[in-house]
Amino acid sequence: MFSIEKWKNGEKWTNWAGNVISYPGEMYLPQSIEDVVNIVKQARETGKTIRVTGAAHSFSAVAMPEHIALSLHNMRGLIAVNEEKQEVTLWAGTYLYEIGPLLAKHGFALSNMGDIQEQSIAGAVSTGTHGTGVTLGSLSSTVTKWGFVDGTGTYREHTRGLDDLSESLHVSLGMLGVLVKVTIKVIPLYGLHYIGTRDTLTNGLTIFAEDIRQHRHVEWFYFPGSETIQVKRMDVVDPVYQSDWSRRIEIMKLQIVENGAFLAMCELCKWKPSLSGTMSKIAAANVVEGEKTGISYEIYPSPRSVKFQESEYAIPLMYFEACMEEIHATFKKGLFNVHFPLECRTTAGEAGFLSPTQGQESAFIAFHMYKGMSEEPYFEWIHTMMKKYKGRPHWGKQNHLTAEYVYELYPDIEKFLAIRRQYDPDNVFFTGYLRKLFTL
Repeated sequence: MFSIEKWKNGEKWTNWAGNVISYPGEMYLPQSIEDVVNIVKQARETGKTIRVTGAAHSFSAVAMPEHIALSLHNMRGLIAVNEEKQEVTLWAGTYLYEIGPLLAKHGFALSNMGDIQEQSIAGAVSTGTHGTGVTLGSLSSTVTKWGFVDGTGTYREHTRGLDDLSESLHVSLGMLGVLVKVTIKVIPLYGLHYIGTRDTLTNGLTIFAEDIRQHRHVEWFYFPGSETIQVKRMDVVDPVYQSDWSRRIEIMKLQIVENGAFLAMCELCKWKPSLSGTMSKIAAANVVEGEKTGISYEIYPSPRSVKFQESEYAIPLMYFEACMEEIHATFKKGLFNVHFPLECRTTAGEAGFLSPTQGQESAFIAFHMYKGMSEEPYFEWIHTMMKKYKGRPHWGKQNHLTAEYVYELYPDIEKFLAIRRQYDPDNVFFTGYLRKLFTL
């Protein structure tokens, strides 16, 4: 979770995973739009770049500050609720874990969430953070209006429409300005009934196409080299809060399984990587099955206290079965020492010049490596393999993107860059990392 004291007092900036480090010369905590305007104008005059660091939960360097680090930690909370339109406006620094309780007081909820809730809403919508559900888009797709300070220090508001600015703001990576307010579509408060089961990969692939249509949310965890998958299914029920007893039991299980047993397993694999295949099979054999019901924001997220590196790709949904079969065949050969399960989710296709889905129903496959273990050969194989399945990496995860490849993957990239130049003519938000990705 974001620590304001650590952020203010340390000379070093690092992301959650610890793989991206920088030493920004200036760090700011604005409390108003006017403060942001003044910071941007100052940066423009002095030729410095700005990065809004959010909760630092990106595994790529997309949020890495060069000269100026800006946190919206002091610009959080609910601004307005429009019950008729079922829309709410939030300060962009609001963390996802804060939004559920805020909306519930007004009888509303987010239509979907991911399994991590530490990100700020600004970071989540700027990078395309998503959950699972083939009929549901990312958090970016729920935005109906953006309020942002552009690279000239001008505050602007833009309502979503069929225009190039909307398509650029959809997933912008913070390249058009500092997002300070966001209006999102919400739905009436609801509960979720969760069932977690163990299955075989073969059976899971056989029923996959039907399964994702029968349930609102389906998520897989595939254990490398094992024939076992964990399947999580969630469906909407009437709003009901988890009991205190149920929450305590769940927290205790997570502490024992994740913070205890799994952490010990990870340390063992780091000490002796050749044990990874065996540990993966042991983890698969001990998949926790269970059932629970609660308000949506209680059920979606899962604590992630064991640190890791992550790469994630979106592929057209039609390729999922073939892709998983190739992944499984590769792991069966023992080519990589990986014990962390792969996370498999689906989303609807959505608009946006930089959306990894590019309008197609997609499967997202996330690959993890325990922090301290060598991930590069594994991630290099992933990158090469995903080209075959027309995969596009999640912008906030580790990737091997180059400008040439970005131009190949995103046919509307020139339209996006034209909008970027219009709203940030002096490159206030165009860091070295972003220049490598978007400059031929």
